[in-house]
Amino acid sequence: MPKLSIEHDLHMATGDGETSYAKNSRLQEKAMVEIRPVLEKATREVCETLHPRTMVVADLGCSSGPNTLRFVSEVIRVVARHCDELGRRHDDVQLQFFLNDLPGNDFNNLFQLVQQFKKSSATDHKGGDLPPCYIAGVPSSYYGRLFPDQTVHLFHSLFCLHWRSQAPEGLEGTIKTHLDKGNIYITKITSASMVKLFQEQFKKDFSLFLKLRYEELVFGGQMVLTFIGRKNEDVFRGESNHLYGLLAESLQSLVDKGLVEKEKLESFYLPVYSPSIGEVEAIVKQSGLFEMNHIQVFETNWDPYDDSENDVVHDGDRSGANVAKCIRAVMESLVASHFGDTILDALFTEYTHRVAKHLEKEKTKHAVIVLSVKKVF
Repeated sequence: MPKLSIEHDLHMATGDGETSYAKNSRLQEKAMVEIRPVLEKATREVCETLHPRTMVVADLGCSSGPNTLRFVSEVIRVVARHCDELGRRHDDVQLQFFLNDLPGNDFNNLFQLVQQFKKSSATDHKGGDLPPCYIAGVPSSYYGRLFPDQTVHLFHSLFCLHWRSQAPEGLEGTIKTHLDKGNIYITKITSASMVKLFQEQFKKDFSLFLKLRYEELVFGGQMVLTFIGRKNEDVFRGESNHLYGLLAESLQSLVDKGLVEKEKLESFYLPVYSPSIGEVEAIVKQSGLFEMNHIQVFETNWDPYDDSENDVVHDGDRSGANVAKCIRAVMESLVASHFGDTILDALFTEYTHRVAKHLEKEKTKHAVIVLSVKKVF
C-alpha cells in the first residue's frame, strides 16, 4: 500500500465553494476570538521589550480563507495602539508577515484575499495610516527550518499542531491487529502498543517543532500556539476519539457496501494526535528552550454554528451536517489520496448521519489548548 505523503497529500479543501475550507472554517474563527487576549499580550510584550524597527511575524499553517487575515489585522491593531500610547508615528514600526503552509495549500485564494485586505485596511477606523505591512508566502512544512537564525519576533499557529509530520512510525502501511481493525485513530479498545506509537510521534514532532522555532526566534521572541487537545489526561477519554471514531465507522460502512476495499481501511491511520495539557507542558519543560507564559484549555462545540453554552442540541440533523462539512474541508485531501475521490460524497453523507445521531444522545465539544511561550534562554 503506498505511503501517504503529508507534505504533498494534506491540504485544506481549496477554492471558495460549498465544501471549501474558506466556507467551513468558523470553528477556527471562534477560536481566534477566544485566544485574542493571549495574542494581544504576546504582541504587546514583543513591542515593549524588543522595540523592533521591523517586526517579523509568521503564521504557521495559515491555510486559505479569511482567518489568517484576521490574525494579521489583530497584530496590526495591537502595534498601532502601542505606537499611539507612546506618541510614536505608526510607520515607526514596519511589519513583515510570512504566511506559511504546505505546498498544496490554496495560496492563490489566500493572496487574492491579501490584495483585497491591503486595499481595505490601509487606514484605521479614525482615518489615520496604519503601520506599513508586507505579506509573503512560505510554502513548506513547519517540521523543517523556515527562516534564518534569530530573525522572527512572533510565531502564531491556529489549529495545526495536532497534525503530525506523518502517521506514527511503525503503523503507516501496516495491517491492523484484531484489536485495532477499523480504527484510524485511538478508541477505547485501541491496543496499548498502537497508542504508544501515536504518543511517541507527537513527542518527536512537537520537540522538533520547538527546537526549530527556537533557532528562528530572536531572544525575547514569542509564540502563541492553539491546537486541538483533550481535557482528560487519560488518552482513551479524548474528545477527538469520538469525532474520528465516527469517521472510521463511516468508512467501515462503505467497506460493508463494497465501495471501499477492506485492505485500504486496514492500512489507513490519521496523522493526528490530540494531547493533554500535561503532555504539552512536559515536552516544553523537557526541551529547556522556552519560558511558558500561559497555557489553558477551552471548549468549543463540535457544531461551529452552535454558539450556545448549554448541553442541548436543538437540531441534530443540521448540526450533523455542519460538523461533517467542517471535517470534510479538513480531511478530504487525505481521504481522497488514500481511498480515491469517488467515495467523498458517500462517506460524508454517512458521516453526517452518524454525527447527528451521536449529538442527539450527547452534545460533544472540542477541547482546545492555547500555549504562549517566550524564548529567554
